[in-house]
Amino acid sequence: MLFDAPVIAPPRGLDPAWLDYNGHLNMAYYNVLFDQAADLVFDLIGCGPGYLAARNKSFFTAETHVCYIRELKPDAMVSASTQLVDFDSKRIQLFQELRHIDGWLSATCESMLLHIDMSGPRASAMPDDILANVTRMSEAHKSLPRPERAGRSIGIPRKQSGGAA
Repeated sequence: MLFDAPVIAPPRGLDPAWLDYNGHLNMAYYNVLFDQAADLVFDLIGCGPGYLAARNKSFFTAETHVCYIRELKPDAMVSASTQLVDFDSKRIQLFQELRHIDGWLSATCESMLLHIDMSGPRASAMPDDILANVTRMSEAHKSLPRPERAGRSIGIPRKQSGGAA
């Protein structure tokens, strides 16, 4: 199985119901677009909708970090790319970019996903065939540069004072 590097979701427009009173895409729907792009990756590695029914296993998002770079207006056409940054037997780290069809960056999303055995539910190792697919995708994505925004954290930088507070 060959994987695109990165995996790119087909371009799409914005649902008018996703717009907020400011006249642009509401922050919640960036997550919808990223989630749908991640679903494409899960289909490719063999963990699509039938995976839960067939094996009683799935992936849950443990953490996500979205950076909003440039607003999307109602008539925007967008596409999301997904890069597999890292993985182990129980976790997958993805980095995604949402781009306007004209090429400019609108938002990024970094996520840590856990492979889940739904009989617990609890984190569990991926079956060998799924882990092999993830490994092949990782090999395809290894040539991509590490995303500049990967590993960011939230915080308000404070200047250190020289004396006691």
